[in-house]
Amino acid sequence: MEKKCNEDNKRYSKIIFNNNKFDLKLNIVFIFLFVVQVVVKAQSQQESLPEINYHLTHPDWQPLNISSNSYLDAVEGIVTIAEKFQDKSGAIIDPFLHREHQYTTPYYAFAVGALISANRSLNKLPSGIRAMEKALTDFSNGSDSIPDQHGEFFIAALTEAMELYKEHIPNTTYEKWKKMISVPLDKVWSGMDGHLNNWRTYALKGEWARAIHGFADKEKTIELIEESWKNGTQYERIGITKWNLYEDWSSDPQSLAVEAVGRGNLTALAMSGYDGPSATQIKESVRKGALTSMLLMSPTGQAPPNGRTDNHVFNDILYQLVFEVMAEDAFREKKFYLAGQYRRSAQLAFKSIARWKRTDEDWKDSYSIAKNHFNLDDRTGYQPSSQWGNYSGAMMFHLAEAYLTHKSDIQEKPAPTEIGGYALQIGDRFSTFTANAGGMQVFINLRGASVPKYNMYWTPLGGVRFSKTNWDDRLGPSDGKRLFAQNDSVLKKTYIGNPADAIYPKTGLTFGPTWMHKGKWVRIADMATHYQGTVNTEFVHPLLVKFSVTYAHVTGFGGPYFKQEFIVTPDGVMTYLSSPQNIPLAVTVPLLANDGQQLETQIANGIATTGYKNAADTQNFIGLNSDIKVSQDGEAIKSTYGMLLPIKFQSQENSQIVFVYPKSKSGPDAEKVKESFVLAKNGFTSILGSVEGTIYIGEKMAGGYGNALDLNKDGTPEITFDAACRFIVQLTNGKITKVETDKAVNISLKGKKYYSKAFEPLEIK
Repeated sequence: MEKKCNEDNKRYSKIIFNNNKFDLKLNIVFIFLFVVQVVVKAQSQQESLPEINYHLTHPDWQPLNISSNSYLDAVEGIVTIAEKFQDKSGAIIDPFLHREHQYTTPYYAFAVGALISANRSLNKLPSGIRAMEKALTDFSNGSDSIPDQHGEFFIAALTEAMELYKEHIPNTTYEKWKKMISVPLDKVWSGMDGHLNNWRTYALKGEWARAIHGFADKEKTIELIEESWKNGTQYERIGITKWNLYEDWSSDPQSLAVEAVGRGNLTALAMSGYDGPSATQIKESVRKGALTSMLLMSPTGQAPPNGRTDNHVFNDILYQLVFEVMAEDAFREKKFYLAGQYRRSAQLAFKSIARWKRTDEDWKDSYSIAKNHFNLDDRTGYQPSSQWGNYSGAMMFHLAEAYLTHKSDIQEKPAPTEIGGYALQIGDRFSTFTANAGGMQVFINLRGASVPKYNMYWTPLGGVRFSKTNWDDRLGPSDGKRLFAQNDSVLKKTYIGNPADAIYPKTGLTFGPTWMHKGKWVRIADMATHYQGTVNTEFVHPLLVKFSVTYAHVTGFGGPYFKQEFIVTPDGVMTYLSSPQNIPLAVTVPLLANDGQQLETQIANGIATTGYKNAADTQNFIGLNSDIKVSQDGEAIKSTYGMLLPIKFQSQENSQIVFVYPKSKSGPDAEKVKESFVLAKNGFTSILGSVEGTIYIGEKMAGGYGNALDLNKDGTPEITFDAACRFIVQLTNGKITKVETDKAVNISLKGKKYYSKAFEPLEIK
């Protein structure tokens, strides 16, 4: 078997074992620093958002056709549980805090109103009215009467709920409610100097809703919005950011979970007819931000990981709501294909949350707060504000909003995350990188949190998500972890002298390098203070993405450098890890073992596998070195998703080779995949598919960059192009049935001539 080995690594290996080791090793470091500088330059060249112009995806793709009534089914399940905790005053009492918490009651009132307006759960009307009365009374009495002084969060929910209840209450009651909802803003919030982060966007969304319905002065509302946008940091948080993602500035790196909150509220403001002076600027910002978020979501509909409050179920619902709003916006603009992509993305996000629906009797048909099935009182993956009441409230409120938003009959189109063909780094503030080929996604953190937030490091350094279309990406893993132990004397110890002499405890876990230091193995996930990653993207195509991550110390720690190469295909991800230093090296892999449900894990024959009992999907990490040793390396670490086992892949060879294989029901066994692998200098072949240079060939799709495609590798291409281009072909029983190219070209196929227009799929008959 010919092993893939980078030419630089060959050169480094020869140098290391020469006699004059010290001087030559210094040269290696200088060479590596030069490489890093080149990589940084290449990275900075990505100035615009990748455009997904291709249309062809896997030929088995089917629309989900989820009815918006299914959204209400989910709302009804949460409402039914929440109603059990309503007291005589109408308040929804948090079952764990034993008090009314934050915005639970008005969100419950809105959700019940949405059900009633759809002629559902009519028996809950009295409960909804009591909740409205309680929330409006607190609101009208001012900030000190509002639970936890969350007045900003009350405004939009109560305003929109007014119309949902109007036909179901006496006019006298409605007039009383109008007075209650019309109290001045200054009475219910802390003022213009307070809460400039995502809280401010709740106020802006709510006040504009009040202005539309005549419950607030429109001119004063526009003044508030313009002041907040121009001078209150909102423009800086989203209007000038490179990808128009919302920066909350409440953690470092920024939170991609909280990002969806701020951008979602501004999206609601922009798309509900805001017509102030900055309307166009706000609308352009949220439109671009929505396009970015379609690239970040997983192919199964999960919102991206990272940052405080990440990996909560309501994160996916926030994405769902934004995509429903943007689908309607694109449809109005007659951008029908884009509208179809947004509708598809919304439905993927909604489908995603079904995995965390509770089945235990006391909580049946409601949802977990964080993405696991542990007992709710364990608070696994929570931040301090994560409570059952407020976040269940957020789920039912935003699901109900999504139902009310979903109005047009829009035909689903493959989402960008299902098509692939992009590699995207999200700036220094978020410091994440994602690549996607044919619906196979990789998500890597280039910088980890080195300062804890709420005694947690929310963003660990290294690979944190592998996800694949029509596959359970909880197994991916869907996150990593770095623990923070406030009272751990080892973690708090201050080291005197060379920081390289410190032995760091293994409390972090991501997909990435592990190396030996003074007799102890060190993981990259524990080194966020000292290390960062830099990306070099080499080739991007809808079926094939090649990139590498260079991990280097940035604080003078003095540790080794690492290069991890990735080849992403629709079948899985090939990785090669190497270092110019002659040190014991391994790859650490997080293996999900228990998320409140015990998974079946196994380590055998150089393969680490995990999957749910009696489920078709498994995740398989396949070691491809001839001398590979696979073992558990320490205790399991509890992440938001569950217990992650640290698995170490170690070889004496220069490059540590691990293939990530997400197996679905129809896929071959991992053992057969491993046996079939042949590694070559410019790619590899297996029973799953092959990569040769810039060409990928799989069972049902093939393509890449070139002017010909030889499917069976007999030396005679099945299809040729009169000019080199990027192309995709769909296959049926090994025969080409559809072709798409990135430029206009003439095609020769089976003795016939065809003309292909750019990005217009051509059917071959």
